[in-house]
Amino acid sequence: MTNTPSDPPPRPGLVGDDQASGPATGTPDPLPSHIAGSGTVDRLVETAQGYAQAAASDRTLAAYGADWRHFARWCRLKGTDPLPPAPQMIGLYITDLAAPSDGSPALSVASIERRLSGLCWGYRQRGLSLDRSDRHISAVLAGIRRKHARPPVQKEAILPEDIRAMVATLPHDLRGLRDRAILLLGYAGGLRRSEITCLDHGKDDTPDSGGWIQILEGGLLITLRGKTGWREVEVGRGSGPRTCPVHAVEQWLHFARIDFGPLFRRTSRDGKRVLEARLNDKHVARLVKRTVLDAGLRPDLPDEERARLYSGHSLRAGLASSAEVDERYVQKQLGHASAEMTRRYQRRRDRFRVNLTKAAGL
Repeated sequence: MTNTPSDPPPRPGLVGDDQASGPATGTPDPLPSHIAGSGTVDRLVETAQGYAQAAASDRTLAAYGADWRHFARWCRLKGTDPLPPAPQMIGLYITDLAAPSDGSPALSVASIERRLSGLCWGYRQRGLSLDRSDRHISAVLAGIRRKHARPPVQKEAILPEDIRAMVATLPHDLRGLRDRAILLLGYAGGLRRSEITCLDHGKDDTPDSGGWIQILEGGLLITLRGKTGWREVEVGRGSGPRTCPVHAVEQWLHFARIDFGPLFRRTSRDGKRVLEARLNDKHVARLVKRTVLDAGLRPDLPDEERARLYSGHSLRAGLASSAEVDERYVQKQLGHASAEMTRRYQRRRDRFRVNLTKAAGL
């Protein structure tokens, strides 16, 4: 098919993405056909699409895309089409997720709600709207919550004696220096695993950067781009070099010869060279599990169960559970909007420090 004056050339965007299982990109539609194109306008379209793409993380976009593809496959198996949105069919879909008819494992309530968010996103990319408040969806979801909702399964917190034992298992080669800095910085900063690996040494704005560090006399200042904007995290120097996160980072930077760019990087197979590539955040989860096993934490449990108990989030939970300071300082360090969210991370706090029963005169 050739283009004619009345049929302008296609522009980047959701061209061809109106297909039910097509990969929505999250970018705006190209210009309407009645608007004449030009080099300047085309560049603005591309820039706008780039900004729209950056509105959500790559991981979120990938998850939403997977949600849409799963729903599209489900519709095909049921002999229907996902377009246009039909609240009745989506009510049946989430019912099948909560109580599968094919014997597959049921999804948790949180996973079902995430699937719904993915479908809303998918329909928006196709110029349609899904009303989650429609009774065919909201009533079914309310019933699923009431019947199947359970408290979230929390990962075990890494306590001070645990982190000391974990870092003691690491060698003193380049990988060991890097991994020691990752564990101590993640613990003292209360950082998510993605926040650890997105850091740069200096404000260089490198690919996949989410912030940077500055080493000062009193400690280390982290500037992070979070979900709600930029925030600063202060990591002070520790009581000794073996467990000081700032000293661990300084040692890694010195021996890895990193002057700028990604802070935590991959190493060569022989462990003797530091590569340019940024470390994947999955390494943090694997590192936590491996050092937990090597340090012999929770020896009362088999290895497989011990590995399931711990993850990268155990570092954040460890700081929240162990820091003997006012709760508001922990809340600020973790970047939580509410004290209630911070309390979810605290595994061994004094729950009855404030006794409202006695305060009420009983």
